[in-house]
Amino acid sequence: MKDYLSIVLLFIAVSLYANDVSDDVTCDLDEVKSVKTKSSMQKWLDHDFGLRPYKVNYILPYAFREDAYESNIPSLEYKNIEAELQISLQLQVGNDIFGLGEKYYVSYTQQAFWQIYAESAPIRETTYNPEAFVIFPIEDDDDYFRFRSLKFALAHLSNGQANTKDVVFDNNQALGNLSRSVNYVYTTLRLQHKSIVLDLEAWIPFPEDPEKSDNVDLMDYWGYTSAKVTYFLDEHMFTLKGRGNFGTRKGAVEATYSYPLIHNYFFAKVFSGYGESLIDYDEYITKVSVGFSFSR
Repeated sequence: MKDYLSIVLLFIAVSLYANDVSDDVTCDLDEVKSVKTKSSMQKWLDHDFGLRPYKVNYILPYAFREDAYESNIPSLEYKNIEAELQISLQLQVGNDIFGLGEKYYVSYTQQAFWQIYAESAPIRETTYNPEAFVIFPIEDDDDYFRFRSLKFALAHLSNGQANTKDVVFDNNQALGNLSRSVNYVYTTLRLQHKSIVLDLEAWIPFPEDPEKSDNVDLMDYWGYTSAKVTYFLDEHMFTLKGRGNFGTRKGAVEATYSYPLIHNYFFAKVFSGYGESLIDYDEYITKVSVGFSFSR
């Protein structure tokens, strides 16, 4: 366990000083005559290949909940303290095709729940979330909350596990189905009032055969709508997001706080509700996580 914790702490330290290291790696481009060659070399030096942060990129070495997580595998015990990691990037692939100023993107987000404090330090759950979306800007001169953009997206969310509903151990204990996945479309309406940003979102999953679906009742716990408020106060950033299903009255609330450090951000998150991870989507979890983010 100490080895894994050392790796996490080393990753944090390297990230905190990554900009200092890259600043020392320079080349003299004055003697390069070709404009295109010079541009290519400059992009290489700047590590600029069009990829930009999408959702928050973070590493949270301390994520605590009151009760330990349940394991589907006999003899494997999880702790109530773990680490969380998220990588999220986007790439613009088109622009203004219909003359409306719209922009087209593809993105990829991966989240991991890492039991670094447990024996053998297994990764409890990993989720994969590729998307393709278009954002239309909106011109609005209203005096209060102004419409800013409308987003339409196609997305896939899964934990990459195989269907294990028929797997049985030697002691006749069933493993249960570890596979979780959903394909869906969603739209997001963004509004703004000064330093307050409001995102209203709604999504619809693709129809599935109940006999083949890995999680027939996922949307009962996840919900179909969400509202997120982002508030900036000087260098402080606060977010509050709620999502849920009005029919089942189930959902979740998540609050975050970030503050800039040398090159990155202190990041804290509080989650309460269903759907903290796909594997435990039907379990109510309250969790506090603390660490660093490398984007907002």
